[in-house]
Amino acid sequence: MMKDLFVQLRISLVAVLSLAVLLCGVYPLLVWVAGQAFFPREAGGSLIRVGGSVVGSVLIAQDFTGPAYFHPRPSAAGAGYNAAASGGSNLGPTSRQLVETVRDRIAAYRVENRLPTNATVPADAVTASASGLDPHIGVPNALLQARRVAMARGIGEEAITKKIATHTEGRTSGILGEPRVNVLMLNLDLDGKR
Repeated sequence: MMKDLFVQLRISLVAVLSLAVLLCGVYPLLVWVAGQAFFPREAGGSLIRVGGSVVGSVLIAQDFTGPAYFHPRPSAAGAGYNAAASGGSNLGPTSRQLVETVRDRIAAYRVENRLPTNATVPADAVTASASGLDPHIGVPNALLQARRVAMARGIGEEAITKKIATHTEGRTSGILGEPRVNVLMLNLDLDGKR
């Protein structure tokens, strides 16, 4: 009976160690090699370089606050777009705190973009994404910010709307989501860095 116990224990240990090596070593290594071979840009974080320096990633929002820049969605990720603190606020639609926060953001958005007090504000302008790091804004949000950016840069609003159109990405696979604009890429283009 004791002999059977040791046999079963040995089989269990061999199975656990084999699976650990396979799933914690071999499999991640194969995935890393495949990523580097077939998707090197994506595997490297889709980094954007300007003049040899990394200025951001296509995948993670940055906090643009000046009037001459398009602003991303609000972030619930730590102290503003902190990838290490990615996550939503976990506030539900019946949360008084969420309602008050959104109400304050709507008022601030209208003032900042010189909109009438009854202007409809897109949801993505006042709510954070699930990750808190979404680098995109919807086209209606971008168009409402266009006048402010044009005035701050001293150029025509039509030139800004053309830049928005240039940076508008369609629906994923033609059916998922809504057309959107990558804020980092648009702002870099406006600065003449892309």
